[in-house]
Amino acid sequence: MHNISDKITEVNTRIEKAASAANRNTQEITLLAVSKRQPDDLLLEAYRAGLRHFGENYVQEAVAKIERLRLPNAVWHFIGPIQSNKTKVIADHFHWVHSVDRIKIAQRLSDQRNPISAPLNICLQINIDNEPSKSGSSAEQAEETALQIASMPNLQLRGLMAIPQIASHPQQSADAFQRMRSLYQTLKKHSTLSTMDTLSMGMSTDMEAAIGEGATVVRVGTALFGPRNS
Repeated sequence: MHNISDKITEVNTRIEKAASAANRNTQEITLLAVSKRQPDDLLLEAYRAGLRHFGENYVQEAVAKIERLRLPNAVWHFIGPIQSNKTKVIADHFHWVHSVDRIKIAQRLSDQRNPISAPLNICLQINIDNEPSKSGSSAEQAEETALQIASMPNLQLRGLMAIPQIASHPQQSADAFQRMRSLYQTLKKHSTLSTMDTLSMGMSTDMEAAIGEGATVVRVGTALFGPRNS
């Protein structure tokens, strides 16, 4: 098995090739290491190899890691479903939240973020395929929701996030990412939302398609760390 440094190199090579094919600068694209259910030693190895952005899905596990590892200059992203009773802990411990799917959650994060801290970076999650089982704002409601989030004092609305449905063909993923890009560009035309700069989409299996449609953050787990622990 390759070590984490080799895996990072492989993933970065994929990012570079996809960016080149799309005539994009790789500096526009952040590799977010999805470290949920991964042991401390793998995170430390990834950190020592240069990764600084880590994504976690489970609040209790994530906070324990953050407090245990205390990695200087690490940027912690919460990317999992958010329960109302977890917003205070998330607001206290994370730099980014990608999975804000409704006004109630955003308001609680704003209310519970320490105003002395930097604003919490927020992505509005979009249910781009309108899957009944998946969280997220509909594309039709996105502008109204985004405008409300943008007005909240302790949050910084950075952009949009999506997890398209599992595709049987690469073109299906590309179509979903294209719809996300179109929505993102439409929202940015609004003066209040023009400062958005983040499109969080693409994972280990489909990051190339996402980068081709403008992803600025790709959330990669398996391609870096291998299968997750159960």
